[in-house]
Amino acid sequence: MRTLRHFARLLLASVLLLALVAGAALVAPPGPARAAGPAITETWHGPRTLDLSWHSANVDQTVHVRLLLPAGWKRSARGTWPVVFALQGGRDDYTSWTRETDIEGLAAAWDVMVAMPSGGENGSYTDWWNGGAGGVPRWETFHTAELVRVLERYGAGTRRAVMGASSGGQGALAYAGRHRGMFRYAASFSGSTHLTMDGMQVFLMFVNLLGSGLDAFRIFGVPGLDDANWRAHDPYHLAPNLRGVGLYVSSGTTGLNGPYTPPGAQWRLTQLSEILIGG
Repeated sequence: MRTLRHFARLLLASVLLLALVAGAALVAPPGPARAAGPAITETWHGPRTLDLSWHSANVDQTVHVRLLLPAGWKRSARGTWPVVFALQGGRDDYTSWTRETDIEGLAAAWDVMVAMPSGGENGSYTDWWNGGAGGVPRWETFHTAELVRVLERYGAGTRRAVMGASSGGQGALAYAGRHRGMFRYAASFSGSTHLTMDGMQVFLMFVNLLGSGLDAFRIFGVPGLDDANWRAHDPYHLAPNLRGVGLYVSSGTTGLNGPYTPPGAQWRLTQLSEILIGG
């Protein structure tokens, strides 16, 4: 369903792509040799869209990344390109941005790379708490360390932006706050910016326990008992670390269809989450 959220995604993608290019050389000077890593399977979808897949020990499953490559990209190029991370929402996958938006057309106008990685059915963009024991899945480590190294093999540089929808939006802001200096820009579309606000923990528990069938307590921990870990991933509490990062935050407030919803589009009960997120 193409809603106001769809329109905002397109608008933000355009803003971020422009911001990454502005004030910086299109291609950076030659960098260090690109290190080897996991065995990667490549699947091309046209001349500039490339899917990568490999087994990640961090999440103990096969992961995927869809890349939109800049027009001047060559496997043998010694330079690097700015990169935009576009994070999926819950109950979706790495194809969501190309399936639901025109990000391919927008990216084609700029000399940047766009990376759309797996995020799990609802990995919630964290290394799972698992009762304080840690361990798999480590989605945050996958995105901020393992994925970065893989992208470097394809020419990704150190000028980065991150954006996401729903849980991906929360992840985008949390990553920018928890990994200072990693991202110059961060954007959230309908993502929770305050995980520990009244009602939000209960809502997320409900979504994950009943909606996805996950053991939701493994993700951030038990509300109340493990609130320190919740706060450590809460964009609201990470706000001081976001100083100097270009930010864009957008959400609905009524849960109703908006002016950019196509005629006849189905209203969904899940849209009511916008009331809590946008409030």
